[in-house]
Amino acid sequence: MSSRLTIANWAEDDQPREKLRDKGAQALSNAELLAILIGSGSPGVSAVELMQQVLNDCKNNLNTMGKMSIRQLMDYRGIGEAKAITILAACELGKRRQEQSPLERPDLGTATRIYNYMRPKMQDLDTEEFWVLLLNQNYRLIKDIRISHGGISEVSVDVRIIMREAVLANATVLAVCHNHPSGSISPSRQDDQITQTIHRACDTMRLHFLDHLIITDGQYFSYHESGKV
Repeated sequence: MSSRLTIANWAEDDQPREKLRDKGAQALSNAELLAILIGSGSPGVSAVELMQQVLNDCKNNLNTMGKMSIRQLMDYRGIGEAKAITILAACELGKRRQEQSPLERPDLGTATRIYNYMRPKMQDLDTEEFWVLLLNQNYRLIKDIRISHGGISEVSVDVRIIMREAVLANATVLAVCHNHPSGSISPSRQDDQITQTIHRACDTMRLHFLDHLIITDGQYFSYHESGKV
């Protein structure tokens, strides 16, 4: 009779780490998620099978398992003190997550709101920086990213990077902004060109291009409010 397969011998699609990487954490069972934490089982028993044993004794209830002591977990062959502590730490983190409310994402649906959000980041800069704001369909911020920074009067922008970041963040709305250290809010020819290029790229990617702001300390220029977007 052949020996029992270890996780390393499983098909890659069935290995917990690879499964999480390719399909997301939601595709894994509780035992598979716990197996990733402990890393290994005992001779003849994989990490997943070991955690299935523990969960079975807890009637497959994570709350019950979280109330176990380190010594109780160590009664299972293959679980030492370090693994027991890791399991209980994960259970505690899960409990604390349930006790906390999700962070409120700022609403950046207008030029004024974008300006108020970005001004603290840009008001004291002595060189230009170019930022992209990735938003969901309700204009709530997903992520802000500094794309580039450069000289006193201009900065280079790679539109491909902007589009890549938008796709990776699953954004549906996009706004950009940059500062003018000179204090002038008048857009340059280069500002107009990059705005048009980003707008075309957003149309191609089916993203809504909300605005391009030029920010100084105390005022801003909005392409959207000026009817240029």
